[in-house]
Amino acid sequence: MSTPESSSSRPGLGRRAALVIAFFMVWIPLLHLLPAVGPLPRIGPFEVEPFRAGMLVLSVIVVIAARPLGERLGRIGYCVDALVVAILGYASWRFYVDMKAMQNAILFFQPHQAMAVFLACLAIIYLTAREWGLPLALVALAALGLFFWEFQGAWVDELTGNMWLALDDGVLGNVANIALTTLFPFIILGSMLGATGAGASLIRISFRLMRHTRGGPAHAAILASGLFGTISGSSVANVAGTGVITIPMIKRRGFSPSFAGGVEATASTGGQIMPPIMGAAALVMADFLGINYLYVLVAALLPAAFYFLALFITVVFEARRLGIEASTDDMSEAMQVTRQDYVNLAVIGLPIGAIVFMLLRGYSPAGSALFGLATLIVASALNREIRRDPIRLVFGFAAGGLTFARLFIAVCAVAIVIGSLSSTGLPTKIALSLDAMSGDSLLLALVIAAGACILMGMGMPTLPAYLTIIVIMGSSMRALGIEPLAAHMFVFFFGVASAITPPVALTAFAAASISGGSPMRTGFAALRIGAVVFALPFFWIYNPMMLLVPQSGVPFELGPFLLILIRLVAMTYMLASAGSRFDIGPLSWPLVVLRLALGLLLIVPDPLIWGGALAGVVVVLAAHYWQGLRGGQARPALRDGS
Repeated sequence: MSTPESSSSRPGLGRRAALVIAFFMVWIPLLHLLPAVGPLPRIGPFEVEPFRAGMLVLSVIVVIAARPLGERLGRIGYCVDALVVAILGYASWRFYVDMKAMQNAILFFQPHQAMAVFLACLAIIYLTAREWGLPLALVALAALGLFFWEFQGAWVDELTGNMWLALDDGVLGNVANIALTTLFPFIILGSMLGATGAGASLIRISFRLMRHTRGGPAHAAILASGLFGTISGSSVANVAGTGVITIPMIKRRGFSPSFAGGVEATASTGGQIMPPIMGAAALVMADFLGINYLYVLVAALLPAAFYFLALFITVVFEARRLGIEASTDDMSEAMQVTRQDYVNLAVIGLPIGAIVFMLLRGYSPAGSALFGLATLIVASALNREIRRDPIRLVFGFAAGGLTFARLFIAVCAVAIVIGSLSSTGLPTKIALSLDAMSGDSLLLALVIAAGACILMGMGMPTLPAYLTIIVIMGSSMRALGIEPLAAHMFVFFFGVASAITPPVALTAFAAASISGGSPMRTGFAALRIGAVVFALPFFWIYNPMMLLVPQSGVPFELGPFLLILIRLVAMTYMLASAGSRFDIGPLSWPLVVLRLALGLLLIVPDPLIWGGALAGVVVVLAAHYWQGLRGGQARPALRDGS
């Protein structure tokens, strides 16, 4: 899973040192995980205490070495870096020593131990702000403040025992364990896939497949970014990696800069909900729910498919609005597909196929990912560039370690939130408050929960956003009587949607920096293009059969399922055309409101309501197309630059 920072072709001294440390650090979790792949020679698994504590210290060293504060602030900055390493090094050593002591006797905590934990938490929050921005850091800081507010008289025991030494909800507890034993191999796999250069082949092939459509490069961007985004842990990184190619071509086709950026932002964001990898968040969800990883992938199939269908349809409507026709003029020489590009597809397809195959064989996600990683190393020999320069795989391996180190810092910040909330019982209080605010209305409760998810997810990367939101809102969703899988998917989708929701639409703003459009206009364009993502979670809450798995709480029946598919198609079409204010011709505001209302009414599970809405859709479309046939092809709207 590459990041914008990891793409530098000429890294500085600090970054080179970080990559060297990361390269050796990566072998520790790999050796720890080797038993997951069967009867092979092994060294691990390692003891929990030194493994988790040691990986935290190494991650801190790698992150600081990659971007030392001293490069900007001189001696003071280097002193701050050294202090952070010393604090977390000492606290991690205490974690190992105290955990061993607790196994043999009751341990009475001392104030100096609690102070070390407090400083370690502050150091993690500081590094989170440095690497990931303020939103997640502020949430973690607020959670730490709440912890002290609740335990003013007993903070020594509570802070040391619950926040640091608890192997379930502590900083080095279950969430850190999931990151180290489940997410880790997928992160390395994503980084090495990026290093093979197969992503560029994927983009060229996507452009060739879509060259005869109206949207052309816009449709190609949706296809390429969605496929490559599924293995990327960051929608922002995906924009940076693919947007530099796709966005200029979308603009040359005739689309406005803000629309070009919005298309790339929504497609890259959609990669996080696209099976089979789903940006690795599906792994965490499966662990939290205690279900097979494959159930999460199957449950995400229809939501992801209809999200991308909405993007494709919206591009068609926008092309009609602007009078853009299909053309192959923008297929430059650099975008011509060669035989090697098709061969390179195997470099992406074989590892992912190996992962799915091993999952079906009953292997754990971590063991399956290790098989996928081994398959990738072998398959990469199909790429001429790798055969010519195999050191690229080594750099990809090390860059994956750097990416993981940054993510592990964020995961530890989320663990501070989890430790605080589990100790104070805030999620239960939020559930009671949500119940009081919504009364007996499930719809109102869901709207409030959705708004809270978007608000808490703004400015955060996908995985930390999902973790933070599910910890805070999970019990509230379960209190509404919603099945756990449906509730987790609801929270996850709205956490993903926060990346394209102004005023803090990180993915859209990253796309705007490439397109040259206004960041806020790009954010609202992305919001309009990807609007169906806000309706889909409500659909499966009221119609759980959409998730296709037994964990949805309802048995699968073919007839009702086919009706759900028809309603989904109609809803997607209505919402996409309403957002575009165009179909085969322009739509007046009353027609926009009517289409929006009909699309939303299709969500309601009552057959009388959705049946009436479906009939209304047929009437509205028939009238619109009849008017278009009578009046001829509608004139395209003026190119207003929106």
